[in-house]
Formats: sequence, C-alpha cells, structure tokens
Amino acid sequence: MPIQQLPSHLINQIAAGEVVERPASVVKELVENSLDAGAQTVQIDIVAGGQKLIRIRDDGKGISRDELELALSRHATSKISSLDDLEAVASLGFRGEALPSIASVARLTLCSRATGGDTAWQVEADGGHISKAAPAAHPQGTTVEVHDLFYNTPARRRFLRTERTEFGHIEKWVRRLALSRPEIAFSLTHNQRTVLQLVAARNVDAQRQRIARICGDNFAEQSVYVEREVEGIALSGWIGLPTFNRSQPDLQYWFVNGRSVTDKTLAHAVRHAYRDVLFHGRYPAYVLNLTMDPAGVDANAHPAKHEVRFRDGRRVHGVVSQTVEVALGDTRPGGHDVTPIPMTRERVFNQGAMPLPSSPAPSAIRETLATYRTMATAPSLADVPAEAREVPPLGFAIAQLAGVYILAENRDGLVIVDMHAAHERITYEKLKTSFDDRNLVRQPLLVPETLAVAENEADLVEQSSDALEAFGLVVDRSGPSAVTVREVPALLRNADVESLLRDVLSDLAESGRSNRVEDASDEFLATMACHHSVRANRLLSIDEMNALLREMESTERADQCNHGRPTWTTITMSELDRLFLRGR
Repeated sequence: MPIQQLPSHLINQIAAGEVVERPASVVKELVENSLDAGAQTVQIDIVAGGQKLIRIRDDGKGISRDELELALSRHATSKISSLDDLEAVASLGFRGEALPSIASVARLTLCSRATGGDTAWQVEADGGHISKAAPAAHPQGTTVEVHDLFYNTPARRRFLRTERTEFGHIEKWVRRLALSRPEIAFSLTHNQRTVLQLVAARNVDAQRQRIARICGDNFAEQSVYVEREVEGIALSGWIGLPTFNRSQPDLQYWFVNGRSVTDKTLAHAVRHAYRDVLFHGRYPAYVLNLTMDPAGVDANAHPAKHEVRFRDGRRVHGVVSQTVEVALGDTRPGGHDVTPIPMTRERVFNQGAMPLPSSPAPSAIRETLATYRTMATAPSLADVPAEAREVPPLGFAIAQLAGVYILAENRDGLVIVDMHAAHERITYEKLKTSFDDRNLVRQPLLVPETLAVAENEADLVEQSSDALEAFGLVVDRSGPSAVTVREVPALLRNADVESLLRDVLSDLAESGRSNRVEDASDEFLATMACHHSVRANRLLSIDEMNALLREMESTERADQCNHGRPTWTTITMSELDRLFLRGR
C-alpha cells in the first residue's frame, strides 16, 4: 500500500492497545484522572468484571461545558503545556490519550459539573462519534461510564479472561490506588455488591487501619512506620518486621510522588537493607512512598506509566537503603511497640520446623559461659519493690528451659528468648563493628590471579579502579581482554575471586554500584557469629541470663538472628488468663 495518513479513529484504537490492556487499565486511568481533579471521594462500580460496565464517580473540580468534547480529543490535557511541564510532571495522567483511547473501543458517557457551575453537562462517544454537550443532573464532580468494552474489537475481547479474573485485576489496582492516597475515600462494588469501602485516613492510626484492610491484619500488626527526609527526598510508609516475611514479593508496594510503580533501583535498595535479617529466598513486605522533586523523576518512561527513571538513581538508592536500614536497626526489644511472632494469632513466620533440643547431658548442664560470668548483674523482678521498679523491655530472667530458652518476666507477662539466636545476633553486630569499612584490610595474593574477561569488562576495570579499591580489590588490566587480581579483602581471602570480581563488574556495568563485597563479608561474619555463639544445653546463671537480655536491648536488629529467625516473643498476662480460663 502507498503511505497514507491513518484516520483518527484508527489512531485512537492503536493507542488503545497501549493504554487499554484490560478493564483494570480503564479503571486505573479514570481513577487517576479523578485524583488529579482533586477528588476526596471516588466511587467505582463494576458489572461483569468490567466488560459490561465501568462507572467512576468523583467529587473533584469537574469539567466545564466548553471542555467536555475537547476532553475526548486525542492529546488534549490540562496538565502540561510545555516541555518544562513534561520534564517536571506532578500529575498522574498527562498524555491526553486515556479518554479518547477508551472511547474508541467502548461506548462512553462523560457527565460533569465544574466547580461553581449552575448545571452539569454530558457528552457521549460511540464508535468515534462524539455527541454535542447536553444538560444533565449531576452534583459537582465527574462521572464516566464505560459500556461494552471492546465491543467493536472482538479479537481483543476474546483475549479477556473470566469475569472473576478480570475483576481480580481491577480490585488489585483499586487497592494500590487506595494505598497511594490514604486521605481519599474509596468504594468499590461488583455486580451491585460492595467489595471495598474505605473512609479517608488522615492520621497514622487511621492509615494503619487502611493498611490492615488492604494488606491484612498480620502485616499491620507486624510492621513499623518509617518517615525521613534527606536532601529533598522524603520516604514514608510501613515496613514489615523481618520475622514477617514472604515466599514471594507479592506484598511490596512502591509509590513515587503518588504514582504506583515497579522499579529495580527501589526494590534493590530495600532488599539490601534487609540483607542480613532474612532467610535466603524470603522477601520483605512493605508499603513505601517516595516524594521528591518531579524534575528528578522521568514518569514518561513506560506507555502505561508503570515504571519511572531517576536522574540520580544512586542517590535515591542510598537514601532509601539507609532509611530502611536505620528503621530495621530499631527492631530490638524496646525499639518499637511490635512484638515478633505474636502468640495469639497464626504464626506469620514459617521457615520449616526447628529441631527439638535433645535432653541435656549432666556435664553440659553444668557448663557456663565465662564471657557472661563477667557481665554486670541485674536483679529479678521479684527482688525489686513495686514502687521502684524500672522494668526493661525484656524484664528479668526467672529460669532456663531445656538449655535452649530463657524465660523472663516483664510488665506485660512472660518473655521467651531463644538463647542461641539472640547471642548470634549480638556477636554478629559486634563483628560487623570490628570489621567495618574504616578497618578494611586488603590481603595480597601470593600468586596474582589472571582472568579472561570481555573487552568491555577490561575497559570497566580501568575506568573503575578507584571504586574497586574501595571494595578492597586491586585489579590491573593485563591485556586487551585480561585482568589480574592482586589484592582482595582479607576477610575474603579464601573466597572464589573470579566469581566475586565478575559479579562486582556486572553490578558496576548495570547500576554503577555494587554490594557484592559487603554482602560476602557479612556472610562470612554471620558464619563466624553462628559458630562462636552460645550453644544449646549451656546452663546460664540468672545473672548471665539477665546480662544477655540487657545486651539484646542495646543491640540493633536483635529481634531476629542474622538468618532471620526470631529471637524472642512474649505472652501477655491476659493471654495466659484466657489460656487457663481465668475469670470465667
């Protein structure tokens, strides 16, 4: 065929292929328009999984009569007017493609009453034809009704899934949008049945309730709130305790300037912060909001706006990782008001059954740890007058069970501590402090190791020699496609040098940074901590147990060992009373 100009309706249908993937895409685009319009309440009504009807009603600013027809025209928007606006876009929608694209593959009705308007006006679009604006009855705000999605593109309609599946995608997006804007009230119905009803949440307690409605009670109870701003980058939200972890990353939500996104830089930053408090193969749970100058974020990187790019990704990574790491540092007894693995609910931590301790031998029971014999003594709770009691978070030790668990009493009730897991975390944190970056020692290799690499990797070694030395690696280029490793971190002198260097170079090529050496060092220190920690069947005196409890309270991340196992839990007096039917 000769080159020709495509008709506008066909152009809109082609654009719809990018914007309107399924009914959930329509809901996302229309609700984002409502949020951009300043709506405080958004009502979403769905029929037949969105294939028959999608209705979005809001109480936003509305659209004036003169702009109704223009709103259904391609590339018509009130959100940008110049390249400068595009480079610093703060709204969720800005391309001006959503409404005309939807109208090209469905029957659409747009009814709106602008702020201060005497009456509402309505237009209809069907098959690319737009009606004249007509008066209608409607409060301030906008209602968009989308009927018979893909009625004129049957091939695309055949690719839709079942009604239940399509509504599941819609509900997922509505929940995401509700998490991104807790101050907005949302309601969602399907086939005239209310599925979700969320009131506006304007303080932290109300936001926790919304988190519980959307992410579950367990996450809400086992998460801590974080909030920090550094150099114009603000991070806030909820992070799950390490003991609340998942087998897959299905409870991870990121919002950048209110936009729900998936981003490798942000995901890696959080994963790095959790690196030594989770089992391998387990994933953290979080709901996090990143707010920064829109000029530093490219929101136009993906047709459906699911992804963003950062002008300074390394800086963003550092702020996020450090903020979450500092928050996790307070996951120790007394650092927050959340108790690991609450006993009154189904356990949220499950990494396979732990082996039961064997019966202690008499000689083992008589052994004690010399390191704890020298520590300061602490009284038991019974020895302290009630009026003078300053009870620490883990209370005071009262007994040892099976040579494995320390039993203590605090103001709430009974505290149970896994002796080995707790001492492992304490030892690990001390080792990390001893071998931090300031004390990085390089070990020259007796025989320098020459590796064959790709030419671009050899170039990278030349360009990144300073960065590699900061990691403790001294590497020279010894040929067009060969490098020679001369020194490595002393801690890793027995590591696989070739694999370590290749991983570091891969990270540098992809993101300009690498944590491989740090992670490998931490893994080595974790192994040392495990081998040098108090073992089961070691009998401790009351003073030694109390000394261990006090160290737990002053050690970062002491709620879990470096493998991710919880170190302690508590059973409150009210829970014990219920267990023994007291008061009935």
